[in-house]
Amino acid sequence: MKVLVTGGGGFIGSHLAEHHLKKGDDIAVIDDLSRTDHNIRYLGEEYPQMVFKKADIADPKAFEGLTDDIDIVYHCAAQVAVTTSIENPRLDYETNATGTFNLCEAVRQSNCDPAIVFCSTNKVYGDLELPVEEGDSRYRYSEIEGIDESYPLESNCPYGGSKIVAETILDTYHSSFGLKVAKPRMSCIYGTRQFGNEDQGWVAWFTIAAVTGKPITIYGDGKQVRDVLYITDQNRAFEALAENIRKVNGEAFNLGGGTDYTVSLFELLDMIEDVTGRRSEVDHSEWRMGDQKVYISDTRKIKKAVGWKPQVSVEEGVRRIAEWTMEHEGVFK
Repeated sequence: MKVLVTGGGGFIGSHLAEHHLKKGDDIAVIDDLSRTDHNIRYLGEEYPQMVFKKADIADPKAFEGLTDDIDIVYHCAAQVAVTTSIENPRLDYETNATGTFNLCEAVRQSNCDPAIVFCSTNKVYGDLELPVEEGDSRYRYSEIEGIDESYPLESNCPYGGSKIVAETILDTYHSSFGLKVAKPRMSCIYGTRQFGNEDQGWVAWFTIAAVTGKPITIYGDGKQVRDVLYITDQNRAFEALAENIRKVNGEAFNLGGGTDYTVSLFELLDMIEDVTGRRSEVDHSEWRMGDQKVYISDTRKIKKAVGWKPQVSVEEGVRRIAEWTMEHEGVFK
């Protein structure tokens, strides 16, 4: 099995690469290393057979030599922070949209027909101002259990907009040229080797801050709820989509922990303290634009399509990431 991972130096991409490297598959990774190179160094040391190319996917020549005879493409390379997208929208569209176009063109002109699994986002649904109820430690939906794929696409920030454009490009290449694509729309993914910060990767950021003694800022009242999915469960979902690409070809799937794997900001702080014995000082600030009180994925479609479901509980996942962060505390200082 030959697999190409775009953004393979990032959190999700590096875990997908390692998932297949452990199985003995041939892996090529492309990444511009615009953030940390920690994951690439780790993969290179543990799996010297991995092929790595440093390149920006916005460059039309980035994929030269990478798209021949491949079976799977995991397209994870992206600018992923909403705040960054507002500060520098050009970066989002060049990376997320133009980069996706360049990948599709490279595959179209190649001699292979891989399954392309695109790392999309729940931000393609926009604000989703739905009725919610307030409890002691969390909000909950008043009328539904989760968000399914029937909700219309709506952009409320350049990040979401650029991902909608990327999905449209994939849809066009699917219908016009027969590219095989699946589009998981991701909720909150978390796990080891995640270098979260205030703008992106909040489960990891709260954990890192607690372990290293840094303060955090909670925007809003801290009762916001998200469904969260541990990285190994996400790996299984992506692989299942790739293996069943003829069945799921052209489809979008909401992917997250779903209704049984949810946590509020305050609840997460308690879980982290239970494992680490540490708790960050908390500053409070006003709600940020577009910050939803609740987002929970309805994952019934992907469960029905490929038989996937999460296995790692929120408590177990938080324990794993907290213990890893404590073991690697020096990396974050």
